[in-house]
Amino acid sequence: MNTVIDAHQVSKTFNPTTIPILAVNNVHLHLERGEFTALVGPSGSGKTTLLNLLGGLDKPDKGSIFINGVDITKLSPNALIDFRLNNIGFVFQSFNLIPVLTARENVELIMQLQHKDRREINERVETLFREIGLEDKLDTRPAQLSGGQQQRVAVARALASKPQFVLADEPTANLDSKSATNLLDIMAKLNQEENITFIFSTHDVRVIERARRVITLVDGQIHSDTAKVSTEVPHTAQKRTP
Repeated sequence: MNTVIDAHQVSKTFNPTTIPILAVNNVHLHLERGEFTALVGPSGSGKTTLLNLLGGLDKPDKGSIFINGVDITKLSPNALIDFRLNNIGFVFQSFNLIPVLTARENVELIMQLQHKDRREINERVETLFREIGLEDKLDTRPAQLSGGQQQRVAVARALASKPQFVLADEPTANLDSKSATNLLDIMAKLNQEENITFIFSTHDVRVIERARRVITLVDGQIHSDTAKVSTEVPHTAQKRTP
């Protein structure tokens, strides 16, 4: 395995000039390629903030975040946009699909921004929609899709650029049990077959049970970091050193 993320002494404070809220407090985190990891903890524990920091959507007040050896905290805004485009996939709780575009067009957009040729785009879209089981919904707009279908399209969009890893913020929160299970099956399959790293921010026990590593945040700090010994014995665990 090779290192995807190395975060060192990362902190983030909101409202520093009024009533400061220390959302992430001196976090150290190391993730290897192919991990399937859940960030858990009570509301306000810093899960989403940490996810946004790892994805370069927010910038830490202090500390460094290395992705594939690149310190993203030192990149210019334009360089950071390019880096995210080519290295990181995002899946949001609210789907964030563009309503005027079809499912196909939503997934194609990121590859167009990467200046891929049309043949490569078509092949990638067909492969992804086959993986998510929505080959018959390519030309359907988001409003005509169920919540579970929209989230599967969002996963396809996140994977379109062939990212090093995917950050998913509460990806099952708005889904019924069957849709959530289907979505997790898809992501677990992609993780195992393509060695794509997945990092979830979640309260959902279904996600936590499927994760092979569970990191618990409390008050912006890593409270525990537990890796499952074997996927075949999911309730047996060993402690990692945070």
